[in-house]
Amino acid sequence: QVQLVESGGGLVQAEASLRLSCAASGGSFIGYAMAWFRQGPGKEREFVAAVSGSGTRTLFAESAKGRFTISRDHDKDMVFLQMNSLKPEDTAVYYCARSQRRWTVVPSTDLGGYDYWGQGTQVTVSS
Repeated sequence: QVQLVESGGGLVQAEASLRLSCAASGGSFIGYAMAWFRQGPGKEREFVAAVSGSGTRTLFAESAKGRFTISRDHDKDMVFLQMNSLKPEDTAVYYCARSQRRWTVVPSTDLGGYDYWGQGTQVTVSS
């Protein structure tokens, strides 16, 4: 039903910045908590950041706190992940996901809380 498309990934050097974007097709993000997950080589998919349906609450993984910010634009129906001070450890495929429930106060940090996923965008950080 709903397809999510990520963009903005690339190959950058350490300390550089990237801004990832997520757009919806065949549906809407309005009212749904949105999140970014990532999966590095040989690792399981892990939570990075999430924003509530209203956009008033955000959550970050400890590794992302202070460096990454998540935001949403209701007019454009898009979600963004601004990544600053990138490290080689940030190298991974980054996925955008839409929550199963609408208008929750606190977004989920678990994979099971999200039902629609994008194909991912590759982020590679060199030293």
